[in-house]
Amino acid sequence: MSEHERRVLLGRIVGAFGVRGELKLDSFTEPKAAIFRYQPWTLRDAQGRERSFDGARGRDTPKGVVATLPDVSDRDTAEALRGTEVWVPRSALPPSKPGEYYWIDLEGLRVVNAEGVEFGRVSHLFSTGANDVLVVQGDRERMVPFAMPDYIVSIDFDAQLITVDWDADF
Repeated sequence: MSEHERRVLLGRIVGAFGVRGELKLDSFTEPKAAIFRYQPWTLRDAQGRERSFDGARGRDTPKGVVATLPDVSDRDTAEALRGTEVWVPRSALPPSKPGEYYWIDLEGLRVVNAEGVEFGRVSHLFSTGANDVLVVQGDRERMVPFAMPDYIVSIDFDAQLITVDWDADF
């Protein structure tokens, strides 16, 4: 899948705000209102139906992030979008800074340890609060703390390879 086809989940609509079709958002960006910098949005509901919007606008309020979307002009239409996920193309995000990585860019990379033992491919990452964890699917599932350079030795996007300092039996 090309970078332009990959999408990143940036938030979720949690309900209507007022009577004019505004939406309450749970934004996963930092700062929260930065979600409006990344467009177009693809809204995906629980049944997998998708709808694209360009021109989402909004603001951060004491009660959270509030958005307006083209063609959403009343509370009933806004409320019908409750639970809908907000996705954007990966290409809409700025390049990562040196030493920083978007999780989506790591997904699918091969993982080997310093001894050359093949672990599999990155399935996904998650945060524990203390650190992020790389989940690798291969002959079995391995979870490697995403701590550079302690456990993550190198990331080579050209070779599509992550080298880890991790015992194959662990």
